Amino acid sequence: MSAPGENLRINSARLWDAIMEMAKIGPGVAGGNNRQTLTDADAQGRRLFQSWCEAAGMTMGVDAMGTMFATRAGTDPEALPVYMGSHLDTQPTGGKYDGVLGVLGALEAVRTMNDLGIKTRHPIVVTNWTNEEGTRFAPAMLASGVFAGVLKQDYAYGRQDAEGKSFGDELKRIGWVGDEKVGARKMHAMFELHIEQGPILEAEGREIGVVTHGQGLWWLQVTLTGRESHTGSTPMNMRVNAGLGMARITEAVHEIAMANQPNAVGAVGQANVYPNSRNVIPGKAVFTIDIRSPQLAKLNVMREEIELAAAQIARDLGLGIEIEPAGHFDPVTFDEGCVKAVRNAAEKLGYSHMDIVSGAGHDACWINKVAPTAMIMCPCVDGLSHNEAEEISPEWAAAGTDVLLHAVLETAEVVG
Repeated sequence: MSAPGENLRINSARLWDAIMEMAKIGPGVAGGNNRQTLTDADAQGRRLFQSWCEAAGMTMGVDAMGTMFATRAGTDPEALPVYMGSHLDTQPTGGKYDGVLGVLGALEAVRTMNDLGIKTRHPIVVTNWTNEEGTRFAPAMLASGVFAGVLKQDYAYGRQDAEGKSFGDELKRIGWVGDEKVGARKMHAMFELHIEQGPILEAEGREIGVVTHGQGLWWLQVTLTGRESHTGSTPMNMRVNAGLGMARITEAVHEIAMANQPNAVGAVGQANVYPNSRNVIPGKAVFTIDIRSPQLAKLNVMREEIELAAAQIARDLGLGIEIEPAGHFDPVTFDEGCVKAVRNAAEKLGYSHMDIVSGAGHDACWINKVAPTAMIMCPCVDGLSHNEAEEISPEWAAAGTDVLLHAVLETAEVVG
């Protein structure tokens, strides 16, 4: 069989129905989802996904991190598989599409191949990576990080949630400890479809983002130590205010990111002051700085400038300061051949597209270390994500999945 033509499209209604059916599991309070990793809702979502994969004729494998691998056989038993997928876990107040589109879009691609009797030389594997979000068990992209050899399995198993429950214990509790050694699988290539989680594609009127790079990241946890005292009776010139130090460092992060434009972002996200009482000057502040850039040199310069500025602010205010890395990955350059397959598919199908840099971390960023990898993005309304109001259109979902299908078929080599 020659390469599939531009008339080959997925079943858009079936894809949308699957997304809506999955969204019924772990519903949020405002129309989105709360299906955090290794919860009972996660286990239920996994079972539904497994049933769909088996109904599509795939065989399910699970590794020791709970990552699910559904395989569609190829005609050449010696050929390495082409992988596609993302994650089914969500933020506590997450949307219906972040991660889910990539998993169920991959499933729909296989269903379409089955409908048309398309065979490929390489096997095809649909993947649900465990704990991509990192909201319950930090860091993010935990299972793919272990798969890629960046993180140790013992470290991952020992990660604890806010209630002190460990990843390893919770994985066992929900019954998803697989028997495969993590990272033992070899890949011919991997493709991940994802919503953009930013406003660029929608603003530019493009249906497809061809992801060429992923931003590098530093998370820096800062602890400022001052002196608790009464807000009403402590003279202004005698205060050692950790909250003020946090505010000034927050502003410094913004200014440093602006000074390093283009291709640089920075902000303080997670922040806590202690004792967090309305009439007590904070004696302690703990907060995390998030800086990102697709350029390694710029990322490292920003970190150095922020640490110097923070130290100076602490000295000026008489505060103690500790800064420790809480997360890091270098910028990613995705595989040239896989990126070309995505671009070829978008062009063949007539979808408007543009090259784009992923602003968020994804499982593909780690897998890129061990296999040729690329990402496909579709727009999301107002760039909103990690929010129950996250929204995409059925047409955007279908376009991204069409491109995924054709890129995977080009890479997996259609036969027959």
